Formats: sequence, C-alpha cells, structure tokens
Amino acid sequence: MITVTDTAKKQAIRLMEDDEKVGYFIRVGVQGGGCSGLMYQLTFDNQDLEGDKSFESNGVKVVVDKKSFLYLVGTTLDFSGGLNGKGFVFVNPNADRTCGCGESFSL
Repeated sequence: MITVTDTAKKQAIRLMEDDEKVGYFIRVGVQGGGCSGLMYQLTFDNQDLEGDKSFESNGVKVVVDKKSFLYLVGTTLDFSGGLNGKGFVFVNPNADRTCGCGESFSL
C-alpha cells in the first residue's frame, strides 16, 4: 500500500480541480531511468488497467501497476513546499539509494 499524507492529498485534489480532472485518481509507477536507475511516475488517471493494484489512502484512490507495486510497497506520498522547491515527494523504505532531487532511486 502507498500512504498519502494530508498535504499530498490537498495538493493532488487542488491540481485535479485546476486541470478539470474531478473524479480522477492518482496513478503511481516506476520506470527505468534517472541518475539512480529507477524513476517515480505520478499522473492523474481515470481508467483502471488489467493487473492494477487499487487501494484508498486518506480518502484518495491510488492505483499502481503490478510490476511497480513491488518497488513501492510501504511508500508514503507527501508534498513539500519548502525553500528547496515544491513537489510531490516519495518516502520509499525499499530504496537503498536516492538521488539528490528525490526523483529516482535504486534497490
């Protein structure tokens, strides 16, 4: 399961409303790339695909494809608005190493 913090929930809802994507959910995934080997993907979607893992956290529907789920079990999705920039932040207990920007990781 992926946990969504209150801050991430508020920001995701605001962005979906701004983009007129009311009724969409958060799709989280992993793909090869980035300076550490694997990169996080975060999009808004409205279609479940075969093999997706779907669950709710903090009142927000989160969907992960089967392959990515193995890398993301136990991850927390947060949002940071501090001086170092704004953006969604993945706190992944499975990652052995992350890059400086936090957008990629390795196991």
